Amino acid sequence: MENSVNVNLQNLTGNPVIGKILFPVSVIQERIAEIGKEITKDYSGKDPILVSVLRGGVFFLTDLARNIDLELSIDFIGISTYQSTAHDSSGVVKLTKDLEESVEGKDIIIVEDIIDTGLTVSYLLRNLKSRYPNSIEICTLLDRNTRRIAGINIKYSCFTIGEEYVVGYGLDYKQKFRNLDAIYRLNFATVKKDIEMAK
Repeated sequence: MENSVNVNLQNLTGNPVIGKILFPVSVIQERIAEIGKEITKDYSGKDPILVSVLRGGVFFLTDLARNIDLELSIDFIGISTYQSTAHDSSGVVKLTKDLEESVEGKDIIIVEDIIDTGLTVSYLLRNLKSRYPNSIEICTLLDRNTRRIAGINIKYSCFTIGEEYVVGYGLDYKQKFRNLDAIYRLNFATVKKDIEMAK
């Protein structure tokens, strides 16, 4: 079984869409462990609820939860952002899946795979604050703050990236490559045509 998994990943990383590794799996896991310890300390005596934004944040949420030494709960929310181009959104956001449980009086940690403009998270913050939680904080795997539009405060951030497009560890390109265990740069020369056609 182990060999078949390795072969599959080799096939994926051999795809011309995939570029060089940006963050190896060992670096990702080490950083998540550090963030987990911070959250454990900050939320001592509390039972936080981790809210993951579907679908990309699920991989990060799973490993993060394993590194938090507290009684916690997990819930999921789905958000759709209208895409005006391949990688730029118009800011029109709608809820596609709501939480299963009430968050009134709870300590919420929003878990995201990547935050760039901040418009989606800003919408989510407004939505969740209207449900009277005790507190809300943001935890993201990747922070692309060069594109920030909305004024948001990210308390926990694993890595900061620039303008490069990335895949792996939950991040996708055309809904593919989420299952790579590391984070890779997209080969821009290969995907450039797709990006230009979407404009």
